[in-house]
Amino acid sequence: MKITDLLKQDTVILDLVSSKKAEVIDELVNKLHEAGRLQDKEGYKAAILKREQQSTTGIGEGIAIPHAKTAAVKIPSICFGRAVNGIDYESLDGQPAKLFFMIAASEGANNAHLETLSRLSSLLMDEGFRQKLLTAATKEEVINIIDEKEKETAEEAKEVSPSAAGSSTSSKNRILAVTACPTGIAHTYMAADSLKAKAKEMGIDIKVETNGSTGVKNGLTPKEIEEAQAIIVAADKQVEMDRFNGKHVIIVPVAQGIRKPQELIERAVKQDAPVYQAGNSKKSSDSASIGSGIYKHLMSGVSNMLPFVVGGGILIALSFIFGIKAFDPEDPSFHPLAKALMDIGGGGSGAFFFLVPVLAGFIASSIADRPGFAPGMVGGLLAAQAGAGFLGGLIAGFLAGYVVLGLKRVFEKLPQQLEGIKPVLLYPVFGILITGLIMLFVFNDPVTAINKGMTSWLNGLSGTNKIFLGIILGGMMAVDMGGPINKAAFTFGIAAIEAGSLGPHAAVMAGGMVPPLGIALATTFFKNRFTETERKSGITNYFLGASFITEGAIPFAAADPIRVIISSVIGAATAGALTMFFNVSLQAPHGGIFAIFLAVNHKLLYIFAILIGSVITAVILGIWKKKALAVQAPKGTASE
Repeated sequence: MKITDLLKQDTVILDLVSSKKAEVIDELVNKLHEAGRLQDKEGYKAAILKREQQSTTGIGEGIAIPHAKTAAVKIPSICFGRAVNGIDYESLDGQPAKLFFMIAASEGANNAHLETLSRLSSLLMDEGFRQKLLTAATKEEVINIIDEKEKETAEEAKEVSPSAAGSSTSSKNRILAVTACPTGIAHTYMAADSLKAKAKEMGIDIKVETNGSTGVKNGLTPKEIEEAQAIIVAADKQVEMDRFNGKHVIIVPVAQGIRKPQELIERAVKQDAPVYQAGNSKKSSDSASIGSGIYKHLMSGVSNMLPFVVGGGILIALSFIFGIKAFDPEDPSFHPLAKALMDIGGGGSGAFFFLVPVLAGFIASSIADRPGFAPGMVGGLLAAQAGAGFLGGLIAGFLAGYVVLGLKRVFEKLPQQLEGIKPVLLYPVFGILITGLIMLFVFNDPVTAINKGMTSWLNGLSGTNKIFLGIILGGMMAVDMGGPINKAAFTFGIAAIEAGSLGPHAAVMAGGMVPPLGIALATTFFKNRFTETERKSGITNYFLGASFITEGAIPFAAADPIRVIISSVIGAATAGALTMFFNVSLQAPHGGIFAIFLAVNHKLLYIFAILIGSVITAVILGIWKKKALAVQAPKGTASE
């Protein structure tokens, strides 16, 4: 597949009218939408903005590659935009961006699509190619320039012999590298090409492994690692690190692989890097702080737990169609299908049963890689069976992870011949044993007591204390709309359900539904405060809000953060407070409006609380945006 199979003239903008980063994103997204490449414009834009929050896609050299892989894409495509005078895009080198390639990859994009997108990233490392694009006079010329460059690169690849392109007869004194970015579409391959090009210029032998959307390519072999001089890991996501035990390893963000290849290669040649110790949480001076590391491990557990929450929660809600107690064979309303749904989704042996073990397992594997997973799962299971709940699961996850890290250090002293039995025998046996013993004899009893105390405290809340908790939980859901604070409130609500207290999560869901619903109402009743594009997006937010998808508010918050976030927090906090005041209980942890009708006790009062919060958000936002109208209309929404 060629790049021009994905980039057509109807997705080319020769002269962008935007002047700011947010406007450029709007203009390129609109172009893809007008060309029929998207099936959910706002969903795609939200995915683009989420990627930008991780790190800017303005990679320097006048290039920006905003990209996302999401189900909101109908047809995998590329949108090209050009601003000859440059636009401030928060680029890594601080320079204005002139060439923009917005990549839209569908959730089920096949390898051919993804490899084509990665090939584009490689071509952009050529300065001559970029200059031709800047001076192209027509859309057709842009397409032809890309076509010719791709053909030229393919011919060069054919002329290079396997021995010249691949490994030499001996890999001694060779430098190895691994590149990886969260989406694995652009930065992964640009960093790889940047390192290879600079190494060739410096006369250094290098092999680069890419961890992209299509999987690991050009993988490093054990022999190559053993003989390598040093390894560069330029990655923004977890890669397999234990294989580098005992080697000099430089660990940096993927952007440094693009921007600072010479510096990294020179450091590798001098072995100016610490010797990596498998399982060492402080992997290098370039690594994140301990605090951010703990947060990363925690989020790894929470994000992997969420599918069990959503899937199990909705199945539990479905069981209530037949009656709240229809799953109980002793109840007069018993129905076998209700029991089946509850068995599959519920906490006895279904999806909900796995929440704590999965949370612990993935926290442990984030800390200690794959060897930590089994001890974490077992520790979490023991915590769940003892009634230690989510707190027990958190302790089990971190305990198992650091126990395995300790084991890795202890077993380093074993003969090299025993290396192969460590992951299949030593780590699981000793990891599970030590974690299990500590959970059983040290943590389970006190944590279970704490968990029961928290349950009693939650169930005993009344009056001002109960309302205050609702304000806090509801407001937290709207602060970053799917970010760390939102996830912390959501996790607390799930923990409360797991502990048998059904009120807090009702406040959580209400708070999460308010921001998109409030914005939708504002765009409907305060139309002159919003652009036409924003009003259309507002309609989508009715559905997202009703479905408990807070992320629908992100595009609005990105464009006008102060007004949107403050308005949303006030409305969400109000909804949370009213929910707790009305003693609403929610038996299913997800599902939005669907769960309300099936798994909520005071349905009308709950809907009233959500509506009041949404109206407050809409009124504050609508009135507040009046003076800001002149600067709110994106310049990049003009059609081509």
